[in-house]
Amino acid sequence: MEKKRIIFMGTPDFAVEMLNVLLQENMDVVAVVTQPDKPVGRKHEIKPTPVKAKALEYGIFVMQPEKIGNIAEEIEALKPDLIVTCAYGQFIPQRILETPVFGSINVHASLLPEYRGGAPIHKSIIDGKGKTGISIQRMVKRMDAGDVMSQVEVGISDDDTVGTLHDKLQRAGVGLLKASLDILFSGNARWQPQDESKVTFAYNITKEQEFVSFNRDVKTVYDHIRGLIPWPVGYCMVNGKKIKFHRVGYQPGRTQGKPGEILGLEEGALVVQALTGVLMLYEVQLEGKGKSNASDFFNGIGKTLVHACFEETNES
Repeated sequence: MEKKRIIFMGTPDFAVEMLNVLLQENMDVVAVVTQPDKPVGRKHEIKPTPVKAKALEYGIFVMQPEKIGNIAEEIEALKPDLIVTCAYGQFIPQRILETPVFGSINVHASLLPEYRGGAPIHKSIIDGKGKTGISIQRMVKRMDAGDVMSQVEVGISDDDTVGTLHDKLQRAGVGLLKASLDILFSGNARWQPQDESKVTFAYNITKEQEFVSFNRDVKTVYDHIRGLIPWPVGYCMVNGKKIKFHRVGYQPGRTQGKPGEILGLEEGALVVQALTGVLMLYEVQLEGKGKSNASDFFNGIGKTLVHACFEETNES
């Protein structure tokens, strides 16, 4: 049987394994479209996107338009049977979506119609959800609004972070994409419209959302912090110092200080009061410094902060 001609559109690490599925399933990946290279890290070095790096390993033609609409003719000339997208990062014009014989499908990291948008993994943890999943949907002009072909649920444990849930969802996405491609190309796909009354959104995390307030239920604060690990990482201010939180636990029901008050060091954690319990901060980072475990932090500047309170404003 003749190989299907596929164009893949994606950018971050999460999308790399979806590209791998196409390569392992013996598809003819005729092009990869990804975001332009950008500076990363403290040194602001220009590096290829993870998807571009993988494509170059296989000698696949790569396009990186500032606006994807500018390459509509090039995409049409490639005569794709299918476009597969995953965390690409731009809205794709209808002209491009309708080019392939089998249309265009998207791998999305939520159980649509829940969490349309660019940060579904973060939002599912921040909201304290017990499950999320992967959806394979038809691409339409509106963001993540297309009919759904297939879904798989993924549990969220109480100690999951964005990093660990990312990996769970990535593995689930690989299996679901493989199965969905077989169904699609066999002509047996069944498409289910999304229930618009149940739509929620997960827009990209803003700078304001990185600020952590301790004047809330302890589980809410805990979910907020772990929903920003390992990126972009939550922070708060104390005595004019910005401190980021890289590893966290919590103890409900314990109240012995004011919300935001640093109570001391216990069991290798910086203990901070919330409304209904305490946060256990195991790994922190003082602005301008590297990450450190709580014990080292406490033995340095940390012990001078006992009984100081994290601020309830994000003005830094």
